[in-house]
Amino acid sequence: MPITKTDYIWMDGELVNWDDANVHVLTHSLHYGCGVFEGIRAYATDQGAGVFRLTDHVNRLFDSAKIFMMEIPFSRAQLVDAVKQTVKANNLTECYIRPLVYLGYGEMGLLTLNSEVKVSIAVWPWGAYLGEEGLEKGVRVKISSWQRHDPNAMPPAAKGTGMYINSSMAKAEALKCGYDEAVLLSPQGYVSECTGENIFVFRNDRLVTPPVSAGALQGITQASVMAIARDLGVEVEWANLLRSDLYLADEAFLCGTAAEVVPIGSVDDRQVGDGTPGPVTRKIQETYKAAVRGHVDRYRPWVEHV
Repeated sequence: MPITKTDYIWMDGELVNWDDANVHVLTHSLHYGCGVFEGIRAYATDQGAGVFRLTDHVNRLFDSAKIFMMEIPFSRAQLVDAVKQTVKANNLTECYIRPLVYLGYGEMGLLTLNSEVKVSIAVWPWGAYLGEEGLEKGVRVKISSWQRHDPNAMPPAAKGTGMYINSSMAKAEALKCGYDEAVLLSPQGYVSECTGENIFVFRNDRLVTPPVSAGALQGITQASVMAIARDLGVEVEWANLLRSDLYLADEAFLCGTAAEVVPIGSVDDRQVGDGTPGPVTRKIQETYKAAVRGHVDRYRPWVEHV
């Protein structure tokens, strides 16, 4: 999806013009893929732009950096403020936000410990990641031929830049085969997640999502959905799922910051339920859509106003 240019990008403590937000070709992370990032959204609320679960996202960014032994040269509070500053400077009420922590120019080779840690924050308008039709009617997904990382090869608890080559390959395969999205399985054969989203299955009056041990990133949207579902009286649990559990689900959906909450209409050409968004999925989707805009009192603390 093309990026819409905005005015400023925050880089290492200051706002720079979009066209000047450059790095050297020998930047370490460009060569070895060692970096961590977040995807965050701001939404228009009755108090202006509100960033959804901003502090939680910044905390996960620091957790990812810790796993990769990257010392972020700013505090959590400084990065929370920097996100708000960048949204405000670009006069945006709704946008996607991309904080990136990477290893800069000056060192080369596989050792990362001596490289300077750099931080940038970019914001731009971004619509529905899987399309408006997908949000409304559901998407077609397939089980990818590519496996999710083994947790002892790549840590799925970290949102690492280079790790997403795995997702990119699965995504390209799915689109070339005529599907909207892919589901990756763990090396043990359990459902892990989609290429950039967590997945939920509703069957026998229970909502189930795969655990981190299956290779799934612990999602912030996922946590929000679980809280919303429980508040709606739906039983929710972490549990391993097989691909056949997707085929036999009464309802299924995926969720993530970029994608939001998207119904799944079919998996490997097996219709999920009756092929249309089910009542549980739809109610969670509607509640989430209202919550991110500060329209649900219970979830107002999730929205951090710019």
